[in-house]
Amino acid sequence: MKKKVVIGMSGGVDSSVAAIILKKQGYEVIGLFMRNWDSSINNDYLGNPNLNNNICPQEQDYNDAKAVCDKLDIPLHRIDFVKEYWDYVFTYFLEELKKGRTPNPDIMCNKYIKFDLFIKEAKRLGADYIATGHYARIKDGELLRGVDNNKDQTYFLSQLSKEQLENVLFPVGDLCKDEVRKIALEYDLITAKKKDSTGICFIGERNFQNFLKNYLPNQPGNVIDIDTKEIVGKHQGLMYYTIGQRKGLNIGGNTDKMFIVGKNLPKNILYVAFGEDNEYLKSDSCLVENMNFISDLRPTKATAKFRYRQPDIDVKIEYLDNDEIIVHYDNVKAVTPGQACVLYLGDICLGGGIIKEVRKQNVKLWYLL
Repeated sequence: MKKKVVIGMSGGVDSSVAAIILKKQGYEVIGLFMRNWDSSINNDYLGNPNLNNNICPQEQDYNDAKAVCDKLDIPLHRIDFVKEYWDYVFTYFLEELKKGRTPNPDIMCNKYIKFDLFIKEAKRLGADYIATGHYARIKDGELLRGVDNNKDQTYFLSQLSKEQLENVLFPVGDLCKDEVRKIALEYDLITAKKKDSTGICFIGERNFQNFLKNYLPNQPGNVIDIDTKEIVGKHQGLMYYTIGQRKGLNIGGNTDKMFIVGKNLPKNILYVAFGEDNEYLKSDSCLVENMNFISDLRPTKATAKFRYRQPDIDVKIEYLDNDEIIVHYDNVKAVTPGQACVLYLGDICLGGGIIKEVRKQNVKLWYLL
């Protein structure tokens, strides 16, 4: 009998081509579409002239996934994880922002939704394996980067456990993006030329501040030049800004080369500094908590990413007694509490954790929360 694979169909080109590959490999393929966000309740799209006939993006994604599955003769099931997504992902996102930190909800979505609730539903459907369109690979029990370095998504899988990655297939992990699009064009799929989704999944391409004020009230405060200690403007709320940000400050004056370098949560102060090489932007170590190791390897030297598209950074790792580590590096800019720190040994993704403190010369930076 054919082995049964339940694949997460997102309505994008990557999962579409993953389904093609699985069929060609001889699997019995079943599609499963996850509905994680209720745009109608959250007033996300009604009246938006940029959306065709007021169809919310998620419903359009479902329609595209259905069209692909119909063309490939694959059954498509639909499951609603709206409540669970709110409880495990969106609530975390809001709580982190309230603390002035920089959360990554896509990582938590993978941990709690796509590789937990999804797997349970797939097993209920009789799955031998589950599959997604992530650019990643699994070999000899290790999670490896995708072949396409520009699209590698292991950063977002860094909070998964070994158990969650058992019997998981990543069919496009050995392909580059242009190859994926070429296959989709050959099959004349509706998703072949569909634009990749960008940004936080439930915000998409909408204005971040406009979206967020529906859930968190504005808390205006002073913007202070950390070098001169002068007030140079007003901010609308610390949660709207990220460390290293330059654009969108809207504080008036000559701010072209002003960068956000810190936040003082108790005093509601946003600190800025002049120039991208300003020392206030740089640190040399960070304390990482909630460290999740996918690999059994424990090197003292590795590379790290503190942001998704960041080039690899050489680091030294100091292992503590609990689920915390200290990561040492050489003057890296805009390392921020709340961000994920993901470790690599070559192509192997060792795992990741959440940055708790940012330090310079072993001292916690006072202007970073």
